[in-house]
Amino acid sequence: MSKHTLINTSLPGPLASELLKRRHRIVPEAVSYGIPTFAKEAEGAKVTDVDGNTFIDFAGAIGTINVGHCHPKVKEALHDQVEKYIHTGFNIMMYEPYIALAEKLAELAPGHHNKKVLLQNSGAEAVENAVKVARKYTGRQAIVTFANGFHGRTLMTMSMTSKVKPYKFEFGPFAPEVYKAPFPYAYRRPQSMSEEEYNNFIIEQFKDFLLKEVAPETIAAVVMEPIQGEGGFIVPDKSFVQAVKNLCEQHGILFVADEIQTGFGRTGRYFTSEYYEIIPDLITVSKSLGAGTPISGVIGRQEIMDAANPGELGGTYSGNPMGCRAALAAIDIIEEEGLNQRANVIGQKVKDTFHHLAEQLDCIGDVRGLGAMVAVEIVSDKENKTPAKGLAAKIISTAQQQGLLVLGAGVYGNVIRFLMPLVITNEELKEGLLIMENSIRTVWQNSTYTSV
Repeated sequence: MSKHTLINTSLPGPLASELLKRRHRIVPEAVSYGIPTFAKEAEGAKVTDVDGNTFIDFAGAIGTINVGHCHPKVKEALHDQVEKYIHTGFNIMMYEPYIALAEKLAELAPGHHNKKVLLQNSGAEAVENAVKVARKYTGRQAIVTFANGFHGRTLMTMSMTSKVKPYKFEFGPFAPEVYKAPFPYAYRRPQSMSEEEYNNFIIEQFKDFLLKEVAPETIAAVVMEPIQGEGGFIVPDKSFVQAVKNLCEQHGILFVADEIQTGFGRTGRYFTSEYYEIIPDLITVSKSLGAGTPISGVIGRQEIMDAANPGELGGTYSGNPMGCRAALAAIDIIEEEGLNQRANVIGQKVKDTFHHLAEQLDCIGDVRGLGAMVAVEIVSDKENKTPAKGLAAKIISTAQQQGLLVLGAGVYGNVIRFLMPLVITNEELKEGLLIMENSIRTVWQNSTYTSV
């Protein structure tokens, strides 16, 4: 019997159906949705919809709710701030929460060098500003990102993103001087190569890229997700990340770590860059930094961040006081509740569950991740690793109907990713994993999938 999920109606239920009609009348169809219902309230790792259906949340608002929905300390901080002032515009009259958050981020970020912090609104805006800062400091124009990477939906970040559909199709022309380098995808390496041979091969490919595609002396920055998020939770080998960082240092190229999805406890550390034992020149942050409020930032070496002139960086709502207060509360929660350590416990439980299931079901091709940033790659042919996008979509839909919020990912659309709040209880985690396991078993046993 379910203790934490409760599905009283079909999805959508009566009230959600009426809202869905209104949504289709007024909201562009290009704005997608994962489940056809509407939230009424949420707390911790659970969300209840307008029809009274309660879901366990394994999606975390695409990784923005590491400290959980409506954490009491976040609510307290927001209530306190709204009683004082909501927004004055940091470019007009400054406020202390911006300074306090900048100081905290500089303290937490890897490296003992002097740092400065710019606050913005969204992850894409943080990446845009990292590019601006890198170009200003180096006097160079070229930006290098990686195959399978995702950095946002604005013109610049869309240009930096790899996946064509749905992010780039017919939205060009794109920003110039953006280049895509090869990125290791160990699960899909040639069968003849060991993982070590494959990593060495990709490192040599990156070196060739600097000879054949773009001259190093023209590159302002290399922008890398320490774990690729939308690309399918692809975890690069430490040797590759360190090799890229070393090549950047040799050629005066800035290394930018896009930690928007990987940061603030998700992988068991504040910053996943620490896992690779590197110190980025610039780091972009957002998502779970704000505990559900819109805020982002760029953390960088002082001399780099100071290259731009007054008025060249900023924005109307950049570093809004509400976001600053929520972020400060979120960081306190991560520390006080040991959520970095908790992420490793959660992640191990998730991986153990699906490694065991993979021994029984041929549709689970790969289980991967760091900390609580874990994904399962769904295939229709385990030997040939044939991506099964339709099968993955059906599994996700089945899980949702049973009371579990979960997301897809991957360039082939066949990856199921898990971004549950790190405050999830052991009972909630166990029930959510059971729903996921049953959904995979049911769909696979009833499937006729033989291809994508």
